[in-house]
Amino acid sequence: MAAPAPLQAFRGELLSFSNDPRKDADGVHHIEDGLLVVADGLIERSGTAAELLPTLPAGTPVTDCRGRLLMPGFIDAHIHYPQTDIIASHGRQLLDWLNDYTFPAEAAFSSAAHGEAVAEFFLDELLRNGTTTAAVYATVHRQSADAFFAASERRGLRMICGKVMMDRNCPEFLRDTAASSYEDSAALIERWHGRDRLLYAVTPRFACTSTEEQLRFAGRLLDEHPGVLLQTHIAENVDEIRWVAELFPWSKSYLDVYDHFGLVRRGALYGHCIHFDDIDWKRMAATGTAAVHCPTSNLFLGSGLFDYDRAHAAGAAVALATDVGGGTSFSMLRTMHEAYKVAQMGRHTFTALDAFYLATLGGARSLGLDDRIGSFAPGREADFIVLDPQATPLLERRMERTRTLDEKLFVLMMLGDDRAVAQTYIGGAAALSAR
Repeated sequence: MAAPAPLQAFRGELLSFSNDPRKDADGVHHIEDGLLVVADGLIERSGTAAELLPTLPAGTPVTDCRGRLLMPGFIDAHIHYPQTDIIASHGRQLLDWLNDYTFPAEAAFSSAAHGEAVAEFFLDELLRNGTTTAAVYATVHRQSADAFFAASERRGLRMICGKVMMDRNCPEFLRDTAASSYEDSAALIERWHGRDRLLYAVTPRFACTSTEEQLRFAGRLLDEHPGVLLQTHIAENVDEIRWVAELFPWSKSYLDVYDHFGLVRRGALYGHCIHFDDIDWKRMAATGTAAVHCPTSNLFLGSGLFDYDRAHAAGAAVALATDVGGGTSFSMLRTMHEAYKVAQMGRHTFTALDAFYLATLGGARSLGLDDRIGSFAPGREADFIVLDPQATPLLERRMERTRTLDEKLFVLMMLGDDRAVAQTYIGGAAALSAR
């Protein structure tokens, strides 16, 4: 990644959000011939090229991206870097898939060298697909989180990660203890949280693989380290829900298990949230807890259909995620594509503006990072992408027949993939060219 110029500009079609388009039509900011001005790695301003070009100091480098779409980098709010090598593994449903593929693959991360190699490949894939920030699961091994953070720091990325906490109902070779998970997580927080652009997430895998003591320690970590996030899974699979009820017979619901230990709060990211009732959604909204929609993994593992309309009506924060390796693509464009189909199957509404909002500002809000990423507002970090609407012959031909922004974005999310990502910028510097 080359060092960015102190002041530079990028000319092209601009798209960003200042609010949820379902709530505020004026929250969509689209400029057909726009200029994005970046100073020292931050967004300085954006507007029409006609207005801003004459204001640039003489000699300011201007990158010509006309004919392409510039927007904030994608945010993937739930993804497992240790599962990179088992993506597209045939395997029935969630619990079988964990036992047959996930746990054996994660055993290899006891080797720091293995973790380093996978982290480098994983980050290449994210950047190639236009993802500039992700909430990432490591394994139970402390060194797996160290490897991921170190690789992210070398690239100057805004990344979130956590060591998995898992002290029961898993293979012995992946089991920690309540005490060791607390100690390892606290040490990782001390080392990495807030260092450069890195953030830590306390990461109990899911309620089935944590004792009550471990969940209590997870809540303690959050109380002791303000600003640290939490990530876990919930209500993904009906068999999983039945198992949780058996393991925690005192609980009112799956969400109540986490709530009992102080884990339902702002800064918490709950993957899936498929099988929720109105009480669950009301509690999520009241606490500022974010639901993370993972459509490709939900379809691949036969888990169910997320109801975005219901979540939105409740006022809950929602983000979008690939959930690799249960998810089947690193591409957020492909993830948007599947989210639309999930909505169709449920007779729900999901527009292209919904999709691109969730993948940018909506994701940033769910992570509590909208003051730093997710938009082109002045002062935000200059992590952005350049999308090519003519990246493939089919895209090019279909785009010729679009007339509105909605049509253009819909075609891009239905037919686009990594080939549509012409360039990814981190802090205003080119990170990785599309292959």
